[in-house]
Parts: sequence; structure tokens; C-alpha cells
Amino acid sequence: MKLLSLGAGALGGYFGGRLHQAGTDVTFLVRAARAEKLKAEGLRIQSPRGDAALTVKTVGDGALGGPYDIVLLSCKAYDLDSAMDAIAPAVGVDTVVVPVLNGIRHLDALDVRFGRERVVGGVARIGATLSPDGAVVHSSPFAAISTGERDKGRAPRPVLVELAEALKRAGVDGGLHPDIMQDMWDKWVMLGTLASLTCAFRAPVGDILATKDGEAIVRETIAECSQVAAAAGHAPSEAALKMVEGIMLTRGSMFAASLLHDVERGGRVEADHIVGDLLARAAAAGIATPNLRFAYAHLQAYERRRARERAGEAL
Repeated sequence: MKLLSLGAGALGGYFGGRLHQAGTDVTFLVRAARAEKLKAEGLRIQSPRGDAALTVKTVGDGALGGPYDIVLLSCKAYDLDSAMDAIAPAVGVDTVVVPVLNGIRHLDALDVRFGRERVVGGVARIGATLSPDGAVVHSSPFAAISTGERDKGRAPRPVLVELAEALKRAGVDGGLHPDIMQDMWDKWVMLGTLASLTCAFRAPVGDILATKDGEAIVRETIAECSQVAAAAGHAPSEAALKMVEGIMLTRGSMFAASLLHDVERGGRVEADHIVGDLLARAAAAGIATPNLRFAYAHLQAYERRRARERAGEAL
């Protein structure tokens, strides 16, 4: 199995690195500066599951050497168009694209570009960042990728079975999911709640819960996101809701969405893909989502201020 990982950042670097470490034929599509860094220092992973410094294969635009059996797509949603352009030469007739972006809107764009048959579902669960010196820093106790056919009940194609086996050898949890779309929605309900509230409050979960009305607002927002999922035919199970509540109702928790970290450093944010798309689907279904509405307006205001200030700096 030949696998191409778009990028060697936090997600692509960790999962691609672990697959490479376990013997999978992995190539990283990276920019020239990142390629030079990897050539000089290797792909460095710092993790509670073991540190590593790996000699890896890299390619750049225009020299991908495809087609590949699997393309692992782990970009930010706002980079999806350029990411699709970058991986297009690597996608052959039998190539499977495994996207692990947040939300689900990216599936429509990938279907149009590469054909629905080539695009499967995927969910990544990991806490990881890229350090200033280029190391992949894995900070969470979990590291998982789930994937599967988007049509529930369809037997997974052989290359997905092979990928699941490779991930298991690499010490990555997850594997094949019999209803990957439900898994994607379950994560979206959690992330929609977490991102909306930690960004709107500019605080981690524990600080939100410490306010007078914090717990009530958290419960309201979980309900809003769950109603949107239910309207799409993917109501979260009792177990999935308990997982969300376990994350969002733990007093003293310092957990926050990576979206908040992006805001705090003045970076770009996936507001449309994570929160805006939930709000649009709620409106289409006639569901009132006042908390999501406020949170999205907050993120839009941040984006407009950021754009205005950056434009001023460029003058």
C-alpha cells in the first residue's frame, strides 16, 4: 500500500510518521522549506506513546510520483481548495481519499473534484501541535483515526481494510467504523459545542462552568447541536451524548478547542466549516439555535477585525 500524506504537520506528521515507523510506504507532500527541515533533522515526534526521529520520503508540487493507493488529507478547511489542487496528480482511478477534516462540508467539494466513489469518511481524534522548531508534539492520551465507507452497510474495500491493519500495527486506535457518517456527526456535535463556547467565552471548559449560567448554556448548546444532527438523520446515541457531556461538563477542566488557540494567536479559523455550517443546516431545518448564532457572530466579528487590522498593516 502506497500512502501520500498531505503535509507533515501535527496530524499528517503524527499519523503518517507512525505508519512509516510501522513499515507502511508513506510519502509526505510538503513545501520546500519543510522538506529541507525533514531532510536535515528527520520527522521528529514527541509523544507519551514514544518519541521518534524518522527519515521519511518527501515530494513537492509537480513531482508526486503517483498514483497512490491512499491519500490522507488532514488540512484545515480553509485550505481545502489548494489542498485538492495539490493532491490531484496523485489521485488515480483506484486511489482512495481519506479526509480527516472537521465537520462534513468538505465531502461535497471532494466528491465534485474526485468523484464520490474515491472519497470515504474519516475522523481523527488527537491533541497535537507543531512546535516552533518543527517537531510534532502529541499531548493527548489518545491518538485515533476511524474510517469507513460512507454508505452504511457497505463492506469496506480491501485497501481500507489494509489501512486499518496498518494503523493498528502503528499503534493508532480507531480503525474501520461500520457507520462512519454517524461517527463524523458525533464528533461534530462535540466539536460544535466545544468550539462555539470556548471561543465565545474565550475560556476553557472549567472557567465556563464556573460562571452562574455556564452549565445551563453548555447544556443548551449540546441540545442545539444534537437537534441539527437528528434533523440530518444522525441523532447522537446515548453513549455519544455522555461522551460530549463528559468533555463539556467536567468542572475545573482546562480543555478548549484548537479553534480558541487559533483565535488567541491571531490566526485563521475554521468558523464556517465547524460552526457556520451547523447554523446553516439548523436554519434549513427550522431549528432555533440562539447559542450557535451568537458564537458564529462572535467568530465572524473576529475574522473581520483580523482582516481589517492585517490590511492596515499592509499599507
